[in-house]
Amino acid sequence: MPELPEVETVRKTLEELVVGKTIAKVDVYWPKLIKEPIDVEQFQDALVGEKLIDIGRRGKFLIIYTTKFALISHLRMEGKYGVFPKEEPVEKHTHVIFSFDDGTELRYKDVRKFGTMHLFLKGEEYNRLPLLHLGPEPLTEEFTTQYLKEALQNTKRSIKTTLLDQTKVVGIGNIYVDEALFRARIHPERLASSLSHLEYEKLVHEIKETLGEAVKKGGSTIRSYINSQGQIGMFQQQLLVYGRKGENCTNCGSPLEKLKVGGRGTHICPICQPLPSQVD
Repeated sequence: MPELPEVETVRKTLEELVVGKTIAKVDVYWPKLIKEPIDVEQFQDALVGEKLIDIGRRGKFLIIYTTKFALISHLRMEGKYGVFPKEEPVEKHTHVIFSFDDGTELRYKDVRKFGTMHLFLKGEEYNRLPLLHLGPEPLTEEFTTQYLKEALQNTKRSIKTTLLDQTKVVGIGNIYVDEALFRARIHPERLASSLSHLEYEKLVHEIKETLGEAVKKGGSTIRSYINSQGQIGMFQQQLLVYGRKGENCTNCGSPLEKLKVGGRGTHICPICQPLPSQVD
């Protein structure tokens, strides 16, 4: 699933490609993608004549702003946007097409059909699901050591499971949680409430550093992620633990391991990230 860096990269490229264009027609070929409004014809009709004025992001959600509306789009596992001339053949698994009055089209393709779209009047988007209960953005000043410590101090969950909870902090998924925890030298099975103040401080720093570097590199190309211009992200070349089971740790040289934490495949260095009971 695309995480904050990948979605931010899509946001930037869509901003370059479609802002300023006016929608002439909307075709929806998989109605189940449209969650709000329930009436798909209402969704299509509302957007005709609307001009795209900005592309925003909240966590892993894209927000496509038109003159009147905010279109909330979640890519889930395989969702992709692409801009094409209308004459170009439509690829298989293309489920929504926004046709512009300049002869180009914004096409949404989703092999797994897990993506979602919600359409709200501007100003309502943050007061309704799916954006209503989201936590702070990790790359903002709001995400501090004190915030994280207070948000996690009473939980009985592991630090990894808690960081994946989008009501605590948004945009971080399996890849970047593993990377940040490794950099902070924290075992993913540690109770989130057991961290010291210095560990919270280190973790916040490493989350910001990891995500910031990934955004600069265009995200990580895991499975089939590409941005809206067909370009791949390059941060996967800098991943230190994720997907590297059996390879040597870049810090201590020990073989990296993969385990399950909260049902999620998790990559660690057992030497650099010991559980407290394992510390001599």
